[in-house]
Amino acid sequence: MNILEVQGLTLATSQAALVEDVSFTLAPGEMLALVGESGCGKSVTALAIMRLLAPAISRTAGAIRFDGTDLAGLDDEAMRRLRGHRIGMIFQEPMTSLNPVFTIGEQIAEPLRLHLNLSAKQALARAADLLDLVGLPTPTRQLARYPHQLSGGQRQRVMIAAALACEPRLLIADEPTTALDVTVQAQILALIDRLRRQLDMACLLITHDLGVVAEYCDRAAVMYAGRIVETGPAAEVFATPRHRYTAALVRTMPARNPPGERLPAIPGQVPPPGSRGQGCAFQPRCDAPVPRCAERPSLAGAPHAAACWNPAA
Repeated sequence: MNILEVQGLTLATSQAALVEDVSFTLAPGEMLALVGESGCGKSVTALAIMRLLAPAISRTAGAIRFDGTDLAGLDDEAMRRLRGHRIGMIFQEPMTSLNPVFTIGEQIAEPLRLHLNLSAKQALARAADLLDLVGLPTPTRQLARYPHQLSGGQRQRVMIAAALACEPRLLIADEPTTALDVTVQAQILALIDRLRRQLDMACLLITHDLGVVAEYCDRAAVMYAGRIVETGPAAEVFATPRHRYTAALVRTMPARNPPGERLPAIPGQVPPPGSRGQGCAFQPRCDAPVPRCAERPSLAGAPHAAACWNPAA
């Protein structure tokens, strides 16, 4: 049984749709990547799953089911019980997610006290174990430190520890290595991969780094302009991309280019909501458009599907 099922999700403001007809599933122990440039709708999709959308954004169509339960049918209190307990999330920037006036220990211990009814002493002891699990040295001493006293990589590890505190069945990681150096990025991603295997935890990884997807993810869903344009096994999607957008992304990967040479870029930019037209939104940036691109294509194929009238492969 799938842990997460997103079916036909459409999110909109009063002016325009942000995400349109997005569907995907996630099984226990599986890591699925949502891939695409900034502005494609990845993060707002994650916030919709957590029911943390800004008031100006509403879900106008579709369903989100977690462990068989439609999240839209839960009241606010029931949803709060899920967040941080059965669903964990790592946000892009830990300094905006960690409270600067509380110690690291207090912030990790809080969900343990709220969701697992641990005493303050038990929760702090568990918090130290979690910091050790994510690779922070001298974890007991770290409990008394404040976020500003930690490096970027250490704060990100704290966020992972907090997200995993109650051993969630689903972890959403939104660009978990943003602004970290390459060595720390590799450590953080290897840690998430190891923990999801140990805990049989489903993981939704939101990223623009295709190298990360190829190395760690089971499946990939490529988003462009609020829609999924290609999906399938990660290795297959990046070895033989079918959508012209995916193929263009793959060409920008450093591993696909000679060392020292300037990386190719995709001309133009992602069209903002309300300016995406009626046909394929990628058409203005595509290197091989055809007349039928004036119509909007649907995802076709299984298990490797693409929404493209002139597939790259």
